[in-house]
Amino acid sequence: MSQLSVPGSEHDESPAATPAARITRAIAGRLTALDWIAAAFLVAGLVCVATGLLPAASAGATVRRITPLLIFLGSVIALAELTAEADVFDVLARRVAVLGRGHFPVLAWLCIALAAVTTAALNLDTTVVLLTPVMLALAARLEVPPLPFAATTVWLANTASLLLPVSNLTNLLAGNRVGLSATAFAARMWLPELASVLVTSAALWLFYWRRGRRGVVSYRPPAPLVPADRVLFVVAASACTMFLAGVIAGAPLEVVALAAAAVVVLAFLFRRRSSLRNWRLLPVQLLAFVTGLFLVVDTVREHWLGALLFSAVGTNGGSAGVIRAAGLGAGLSNAINNLPAYYAAEATVPVANHDQLLGLLIGTNVGPIITPWASLATLIWYSRCRASGVAIPWARLTWTGAVTAVAALAASVGALLLTR
Repeated sequence: MSQLSVPGSEHDESPAATPAARITRAIAGRLTALDWIAAAFLVAGLVCVATGLLPAASAGATVRRITPLLIFLGSVIALAELTAEADVFDVLARRVAVLGRGHFPVLAWLCIALAAVTTAALNLDTTVVLLTPVMLALAARLEVPPLPFAATTVWLANTASLLLPVSNLTNLLAGNRVGLSATAFAARMWLPELASVLVTSAALWLFYWRRGRRGVVSYRPPAPLVPADRVLFVVAASACTMFLAGVIAGAPLEVVALAAAAVVVLAFLFRRRSSLRNWRLLPVQLLAFVTGLFLVVDTVREHWLGALLFSAVGTNGGSAGVIRAAGLGAGLSNAINNLPAYYAAEATVPVANHDQLLGLLIGTNVGPIITPWASLATLIWYSRCRASGVAIPWARLTWTGAVTAVAALAASVGALLLTR
């Protein structure tokens, strides 16, 4: 029997299948759902500006405000990608498994500490983009269920992102709004961070890591991993240390991130130039998403949501106002997404109400672990899990996330109020 030609298939030899068309189909075939979402937000934002829905002056002010954020985000992702390429995360994860000596309680707390420190010191995107596949690969190597490792990365990517301005994009916005340096921000937020991480850790143990939940009794410790290139390993680890030191010293975050990334790029230029061709070094998806999102939220807030959010947030700068802002931030984050939730509500908080703004920040950082779309970090984490072939039981993750979010939010807001 003769085969029928299907238009648009690889057997289509019609004139319509031009080289340009084939290239277009190839590019479209490589785009993920997150790529399409990012592109849609960018196009929508540009349309808002082009049609005048968002005045040019407002759009310009927004772009000027987020430019340092975009430089920071692009640089820190490049730094993290090359740090992973230099085996730093793999070596650390393997060392964690070795230190556990086959005991799951020890392994659980070490994995929790690794995820929390990665989130706080670098940022939540590093945790979900780079640490998630490392954790899942470690679970496969140890021949243990991957869900405890997966839940650890996605929850702590959100709930451990309160400590430093670099830990979350929302922190950068809040830090600039209240005029706090990195050290001052950490001094204000260390107790809420600690409370949030401790509650999340207890919930991870209760719902995923304890013996009745993880499904196995023990594991066989692997051999330590030796990095493929010790020079790149040392340079990348040193650059991350330099980055953290610069943040603590109070240097401009975009400058510190760009300098640390440049050091690692230079090392790879001499030692392993082929790695610099990796398209993921430039996070176009994230940059497009953030830019479009800010423009769209500006438009919606200016025309429709401003008054509604103002009445929802209120003007009470006391404890009741802080709790109200935190609850609103958490609820909005799980309804839409934490970044637009924070950005939309931020403008409605009175300038003098610093604690109320920090309460909103806690809500949008700690709260979004319930719905799959509550944070961009969760969406990226899910795509990494799918790429690794790990099935996510959303019903279980949703109800355990709801319990954890409420408890962690109460603990972290309480800690904030205690240190007013």
